[in-house]
Amino acid sequence: MNESLSSMIVPGVLWALVLFSVVSWALLLIKSSQYLRQKAQNNQFTKAFWAAPDLLTAAEHASQYPGALARIANSGFEAMIVDDTPRTTQQLANTINRADRLERNLRQQIQKERRALESGQAILASIGSTAPFIGLFGTVWGIMEALQSIGASGSASLETVAGPIGHALIATGVGIAVAVPAVLIYNFFLRRLKMASATMDDFAHDFDALAQRSAFAIDRQAISTKRTAVREAS
Repeated sequence: MNESLSSMIVPGVLWALVLFSVVSWALLLIKSSQYLRQKAQNNQFTKAFWAAPDLLTAAEHASQYPGALARIANSGFEAMIVDDTPRTTQQLANTINRADRLERNLRQQIQKERRALESGQAILASIGSTAPFIGLFGTVWGIMEALQSIGASGSASLETVAGPIGHALIATGVGIAVAVPAVLIYNFFLRRLKMASATMDDFAHDFDALAQRSAFAIDRQAISTKRTAVREAS
């Protein structure tokens, strides 16, 4: 292998590990902001939702507020909306029970929200699992180069051996230093994901219980009239 290319392997490994470290800390900031923003949006929505006097007002809140719980509620209301026009048996959508449609919509929306929260998790897991081995590769390559240099110099004294090998071991240390925070960050957000999923599941369960009171149906025209009244009032 070309000597200049060979001498670039260890620095390249170190720069790759530095890049992994930057990505890990950037994901910490991005994901923390994402969870904090979602928590604030969910708190704001749930206060308005449970303070609503009726389902029509709650449906209007779901269409206006941002956040995961608002989108889950909105998907649930979409499953409950019925038209005044008669249904035809030829339409496959009309053969699905409204309670089943509601459950499906809620489950699918929760899965979408989970996928959004899971973004970046795979990157953290990959960095945490591969960084030590990348560092070890740099160390092995560095030791190999050091031994070749020692052989070429013809001297095996401690001063000759310790310097190059010690320099090569830095790559392993950097790899471990990069992997440990990545694993800790991954576990931290895995815990937050489980907590957020539990919150969404609890809300979906409460929404399903609330929908039973209206026989899993609300009138489309009533929602349209309500939204028109809200817009005129504002």
